[in-house]
Amino acid sequence: MSCLRIYQDNYIDATIVSNRFIDEYMADANDAQLKIYLFILRMMNAGRAFSISEIADTFNHTEKDVMRALKYWEKCRVFSLEYDSNRNLSGIHLLALEAREAAEAPKAPVVSLVSRQDDKAEPQPSVQKPVQAEAMKTPAPVPSAKNAPASEEDKPAAAASSAFVKPAYSLDELKAFQEKDSTAQLLFIAEQYLGRTLSPADMKSILFFSDGLHFSDDLIDYLLQYCVERGKKDFRYIEKVAISWAEAHVSTPVEAEGHASRYDKCVYTIMNALGKTNAPTRREAEYIRRWREEYTFETDIIIEACERTVLATDRHRFEYADKILLSWKEAGVRHLADIAKLDEGFQKTKPAKQTSDRSIDKYNRFMQNNYDYDALEQELLRN
Repeated sequence: MSCLRIYQDNYIDATIVSNRFIDEYMADANDAQLKIYLFILRMMNAGRAFSISEIADTFNHTEKDVMRALKYWEKCRVFSLEYDSNRNLSGIHLLALEAREAAEAPKAPVVSLVSRQDDKAEPQPSVQKPVQAEAMKTPAPVPSAKNAPASEEDKPAAAASSAFVKPAYSLDELKAFQEKDSTAQLLFIAEQYLGRTLSPADMKSILFFSDGLHFSDDLIDYLLQYCVERGKKDFRYIEKVAISWAEAHVSTPVEAEGHASRYDKCVYTIMNALGKTNAPTRREAEYIRRWREEYTFETDIIIEACERTVLATDRHRFEYADKILLSWKEAGVRHLADIAKLDEGFQKTKPAKQTSDRSIDKYNRFMQNNYDYDALEQELLRN
């Protein structure tokens, strides 16, 4: 039997998207970022030059929106942006998504950009330039929780958190995790809580909880339930909660419940001290986290600052309390007694308030005036 030739009519009219992009990058990007990425792939395959304003007009975005999307992909190491001497964007390097040694880095395609003044110029074909070796270097591996040295537990929280960064799991590692007997049940539970099918990125987060943070299946179950009950179904938020539990050495659902209740009680105590009865906004929660984790103040000191804030102002109370706590941190305050010493020292250095002789005379003149009440009464009767 002779060999068959396979062909199609429109094989050129297609844009190829990397599977790695679909598996690892697509889930975290928003609609605008995905549209712009696919548009640039299309232009690169067509060999067309284009401008930022053209992208903005195509998708009904502003040019700032387009630049934000491009910088997002640059931060994700999908693009590398090129600028001219006037700091105007002049080119976009499409970087290889897979990790490769710098010495073996291939040439990456470049999409040319037309300046706004040259929007009507004839499009120029794209040119290929070698991607800089630095841009193709594999990022340094971050130690997972199981590889962290024992002494990490004795370091401050900011340093300890570096041991709990999610590794870049490969699809083979994800497949091996899915083949475990207990994983299918865990993933099914996660889908029931979230009300949707899990993406590969979601599954890698659950793998991180199990492999990186050493959470048991019961603890992962409670973690998902805890976050969903608070209206949070984004795995980026769930990962932050999981890392905070790992830093607090939480290992069981009972310990997680106690840790969460202590945290919630502290947050709402601080909110009440500032005259707030609602749940904290993201910005307010960030202030509270700063006071507890960066300034490392106990709740009683934070409450003292909040009470002074309420007496001093009705507006911008979080900012006002933050200034008080920052000044106490710089002064080395660790206990309420330290605050009392600061107050005492301030009163000693405060100049005594002097009352001017002029104000005293004015007061005395007013108080020492003599009125003839009988004459005043007669005057009123005559009228």
